[in-house]
Order: sequence, then C-alpha cells, then structure tokens
Amino acid sequence: MDEFLRIYLRDQLAMGIGWRELARRAARGNEGTETGEALDRVAKAVAEDVDTFREIMRRLRITPDPVKNVAALAAERVGRLKPNGRLRGYSPLSRFEELELLTMGIDGKKQMWHTLGDLAGLRARMNDIDFDRLVARAEQQRAELEPYRVAAGAEAFTTA
Repeated sequence: MDEFLRIYLRDQLAMGIGWRELARRAARGNEGTETGEALDRVAKAVAEDVDTFREIMRRLRITPDPVKNVAALAAERVGRLKPNGRLRGYSPLSRFEELELLTMGIDGKKQMWHTLGDLAGLRARMNDIDFDRLVARAEQQRAELEPYRVAAGAEAFTTA
C-alpha cells in the first residue's frame, strides 16, 4: 500500500505544481482587475498548499518525481499555445477557461485532502496536520473564484 501512496502523492504533487503555475499565469493575465486580485490571492494560497503537500511528502520520506513535475510545468506552458479565438492576446475565452480549469483543480484538491486524511490514514499518522482546515481552505478558494468564473463564462459566450 505504501507504494500506491508514493505514486499517488507524486502524481498529486505534479498536478498541484501545474495548478499553481496556471493560477499565477491567470493572475498576471488579469492584473489590475478584481478578477486579478482574486486570482492572486488564490494563486498564493495554492502555492502554500503545494508547500504543505511537499512537507507531507518529506515527512513520509517520499521524494518528488522530477520527471512528472517537469512534465506538469511543460503541460501548463504548452496549454498557453492553445487557440483562444484571437490571433494575438488574451480573450474572454482564455479568462473563462483558466478560471474553469482552476476551479476543477481546486475541487480535485479538496477531494485529495479528504483522500489523504481519511482513506490513506494520514489524519491518524500526522495528527498535527489539520486536514479539515485544508478542505475548508479549498472550499474558500473555490467560492472566491466562482463569481468570476460565472461572469467570465457569460462574457465569453455572449461575445462569441
């Protein structure tokens, strides 16, 4: 079972790194707006969650998989090349898709904290880590982005 946990943690770290980079890019792309401010707060919180996750791995003596982490970074950067309905620059679809992907990632992270705390038994093994707080933090991040995701979707699909 520890082998499966090691694989799971390495996979989740790589995805977390990808979400962190997407959040940072989205915050930069919306700088100077309310959306950008919300994205900046969430990007910082996601980065803190990745640090927490790394600490859990360190304490379990599980080393990150550098290949998976580089692949996640590369995938995030390649995602920037995707057509967005505009020849150059940021489009309403770009904003919506970034917010949509981030909310999906946050939902997945919430599930991951439940999985680690309860199914993988880390709540008992690491009683100083507040998995309930981590779940609540993911819920707060999701709630913070939701109005901007909805507004971006409405803008993208009514201007298309």
